[in-house]
Amino acid sequence: MTFGPTWNNLRDNVDALQSDAILVTPLSRKAFSIEDVQEHRVLIQYRDDDETIPLQKDQFETLYERVSDARGEFDVDRLPPDAEPYATVLSLHPRFEVDDRAGTLTESDQSTGSPLVEAQSGSEELDETEREEPDLDVYADALLLIDALERHDLTTLEAVDTPALVNIYTLLSDVQRNANDLRTDVRSVLLDRLHHDQPVSGQFGSVQRTTRRNRSLKDDELVLNAFEAAGIERERLTTVDSSKVDDALAVTDLSETDVYDIEPSEYVRKADVDEQEKETRLQGLKDQLEATEGDEADELRNEIEALEDRIAELTEFRSGRSFHESSAGG
Repeated sequence: MTFGPTWNNLRDNVDALQSDAILVTPLSRKAFSIEDVQEHRVLIQYRDDDETIPLQKDQFETLYERVSDARGEFDVDRLPPDAEPYATVLSLHPRFEVDDRAGTLTESDQSTGSPLVEAQSGSEELDETEREEPDLDVYADALLLIDALERHDLTTLEAVDTPALVNIYTLLSDVQRNANDLRTDVRSVLLDRLHHDQPVSGQFGSVQRTTRRNRSLKDDELVLNAFEAAGIERERLTTVDSSKVDDALAVTDLSETDVYDIEPSEYVRKADVDEQEKETRLQGLKDQLEATEGDEADELRNEIEALEDRIAELTEFRSGRSFHESSAGG
């Protein structure tokens, strides 16, 4: 099949995008927009650059052939860095799809559309959706911690002044506590959705359900009688503790269940972390924040400042002298 019909179909779909549609590259998550669709090329512009970049028809045809040679599934990381936009734009064709988590560009008659059209700032749907602050303690603490980390160089902790270290330590403690509380709530929901030995993956890693054995010694008298019946004198276990019990178990035919109450408990453990994906996504978030302008950016800054002022009022240290001077002045 020649590339001509595919190219014409692709041009029609690109041309049908809203003028303010924002697309992102599949690996580096760099944002760009379509500036123009011409007969033999598509013009794009990165959000953080004023230069217009042409994506040529013959390069799209080369990528099309590579996908065909790969039997319909091409690994996007085989592309040169400056060729990533080709994969994003090609995914606008109804037969091509980018799986940004798996890192593949596939050809299929059942494509579900491109996940790389990140935002359309002029759409009615986004206009009706206002940004809301999550009602979570960890959210406020995390914002304050991010702000503190950006304002202080922690590469050499000894060079940071004491009040700054106190603030950072306090925020780290609060984030850890509140994150653990939220983690516990999330874990309880995940337990109902996971099956044993079947990891479930997300964008940043995977988890799996695992069984943990919790042992607790039975009644002292019961344990002592069991070992005495097995030939272990009571004097060797005058006080029952797990270390002595385990040593005694090793030289008898008793089983764990003879002296331990064992109850299995289900929990979720972290099975894998995709550090590269986290770093890539974090850089994308930084790029988006730097590019944010207008009311939304001002609102975010004001929100952070208000949270910081609130915490400062609650945690400000005042000496006894300043307190008495304040009271006397009042």
